[in-house]
Amino acid sequence: MKDLNQEEWREKTSEDKDAIIIDVRTPEEVEDGFIPGAINVDIYDAPGFMNKINSLDKEKNYYIYCKSGGRSSQACAIMEQIGFDNTYNLSGGFSQWNGEKEV
Repeated sequence: MKDLNQEEWREKTSEDKDAIIIDVRTPEEVEDGFIPGAINVDIYDAPGFMNKINSLDKEKNYYIYCKSGGRSSQACAIMEQIGFDNTYNLSGGFSQWNGEKEV
């Protein structure tokens, strides 16, 4: 896992053809907005989270965020334990995101 600040995040996701953005917040939190292109995989729904994560291509690059950076860091650690090599955590999370948002 590598922590990325917002500038690094925007730069890497715009240049990375294998980028997959994962929002690990709850569906209720996602209703407040999300980063365009993100898929929601609620980490609090442990069985659902693990089912979805296990179905993903481990060769891709995963950019993961939550509200403040804690849950996404945890998600990166879980993904690394099951064989994902390229996970990136958005430092500060969505609460500090000042880039493009969808509602």
